[in-house]
Amino acid sequence: MSTAAPQPQPLWQPGPDRVEAAAITRFQSWAAERHGAPAEGGYEALHRWSVEHLETFWEAVVDWFDIRFATPYARVLGDRTMPGAQWFPGATLNYAEHALRAAADRPDAPALLAVDETHETRTVTWAELRRQVGSLAAELRALGVRPGDRVSGYLPNIPEAAVALLATAAVGAVWTSCAPDFGARSVLDRFQQVEPVVLFTVDGYRYGGKEHDRRDTVAELRAELPTLRAVVHIPLLGTDAPEGALTWSALTEGDTDPVFEQVPFDHPLWVLYSSGTTGLPKAIVQSQGGILVEHFKQLGLHCDLGPDDRFFWYTSTGWMMWNFLVSGLLTGTTVVLYDGSPGYPETGAQWSVAERTGATLFGTSAAYVMACRKADVHPARDHDLSQVKCVATTGSPLPPDGFRWLHDEVGEDVWIASVSGGTDVCSCFAGAVPTLPVHIGELQAPCLGTDLQAWDPQGKPLTDEVGELVVTNPMPSMPIHFWNDPDGSRYHDSYFDTYPGVWRHGDWITLTSRGSVVIHGRSDSTLNRQGVRMGSADIYEVVERLPEIRESLVIGAEQPDGGYWMPLFVHLAPGASLDDALRDKIKRTIRAELSPRHVPDEVIEVPGIPHTLTGKRIEVPVKRLLQGTPLEKAVNPGSVDNLDLLRFYADLARTRG
Repeated sequence: MSTAAPQPQPLWQPGPDRVEAAAITRFQSWAAERHGAPAEGGYEALHRWSVEHLETFWEAVVDWFDIRFATPYARVLGDRTMPGAQWFPGATLNYAEHALRAAADRPDAPALLAVDETHETRTVTWAELRRQVGSLAAELRALGVRPGDRVSGYLPNIPEAAVALLATAAVGAVWTSCAPDFGARSVLDRFQQVEPVVLFTVDGYRYGGKEHDRRDTVAELRAELPTLRAVVHIPLLGTDAPEGALTWSALTEGDTDPVFEQVPFDHPLWVLYSSGTTGLPKAIVQSQGGILVEHFKQLGLHCDLGPDDRFFWYTSTGWMMWNFLVSGLLTGTTVVLYDGSPGYPETGAQWSVAERTGATLFGTSAAYVMACRKADVHPARDHDLSQVKCVATTGSPLPPDGFRWLHDEVGEDVWIASVSGGTDVCSCFAGAVPTLPVHIGELQAPCLGTDLQAWDPQGKPLTDEVGELVVTNPMPSMPIHFWNDPDGSRYHDSYFDTYPGVWRHGDWITLTSRGSVVIHGRSDSTLNRQGVRMGSADIYEVVERLPEIRESLVIGAEQPDGGYWMPLFVHLAPGASLDDALRDKIKRTIRAELSPRHVPDEVIEVPGIPHTLTGKRIEVPVKRLLQGTPLEKAVNPGSVDNLDLLRFYADLARTRG
């Protein structure tokens, strides 16, 4: 018999008290009594049951969280074919009604804590939140807003945005938002697709210590959105409402109990946009019921949030994490909204927000963690972070150094939850499990009800090998459709064209034999040398540890002659210069830390790395440019943070041509 390889030591393990106190532990015992879930075998057994008995599992979630149906459901899953699975047919409910339930028991407790760059905290109680939503919902109805109409927000992460979302959902209308740092073209590329009847807007916003006036942009949006019946002005910078606009204060001063429109389970709740790198952004529509049950599961079981928690995630209203954050209200949790630059007045600013608000779950991006590590920030030394139980990261894989830094600098007993999902489901496929150990560089496990697998090109499941991230069972929060995609072809081609009837997400992952998950980066811009597939994230992690490198981008471009060109683009730190010594150091480091196969063909200095508006490095369009695709065909200009940077890569392709 061969001896099994020694199991790596976990970085962190929850103590017995923590395991016992976790909601997921209580849920498992309860579901074992009521629904036939396995009482023994811990999370692994619960997860297996949740995907093998999908309908029973979701019924258990609905019962456990006491989801209120105005009309009962006929069955849990009608048609289970993907795309187009039908969840809880016959049922009616309302998302906003559940998000405001805590107002009945704890009217004076804080529902929202809002912080901006002044770091003053503004509190909105549950009673006040409910009152404002009631008043605004009544005013929206008075404006003629009906179920299914679209209501849009050009707003920062402020309480008014959360109130507007909830009032929209209460009416049965469909919410959609963009952050005010999006330019007019980007916003119109999104909002023109869905034709909103109301626009909530600010006059400007504060970021990085400066005021940014957006009144001209707002005027342009009004001119270019002919379907608008009303514009609502929120004077963040203190200016008067423009002509013809309504004021926020006038619409929210009433003392009206909210009326919650009971809508079908699959009634649209909101539209999210994936930063489509070509063509218009995909307008992804998710349902009231699907989001409600998925977010209850994710926030109440995986994130272990309840009424005593304070939930912070650094995000903007243009990213799905904002919608996910607002859903913290479902579990009766106090939600912390931060509006401003993550690194103002200094890199470690988010940790002082955590201290000031008593955040128990601190959510941020992997990039922010690595920036703090690089800037020599010491969160626990400089702040009282005794309330922080969990630090969660998303946006890109958290490198091993990020895990170690959080463990050393935030706290040895802090649960580090690297999570991965997508705008497409507004949730996580894999990530946080409060009862499991954390291993460096790994996500703890696939989420409940998510049949996550790694497949080879033939559709064979892999263990301990890199494969395509697929989900073989429907999830309630999968899109009900894309907007303006009448025959469903764009939706189908986005996820189901590789493996019929199975969701392919476009990430490379490894499912380990221990049950954990490693994410390697996007499969559609994956590096593939001599038939061996490599994730770009591994290279970024190694290269960006070097003090001379600010940020990097690696591309693998198939060449017409059958060759493969793999350049590494580097944006240097101030004072560094790309000479032979630095080139040599970069290549030596990659060879030593990864493999000779990972060493790039060339290292090229660039003025900057282009990103999508949600902060992801743009790999595929750069690859297309280097393969000779014209700029206007390679990228949707409205999805990029800096178009001039892309012109640099287009010019480079021409001079090399």
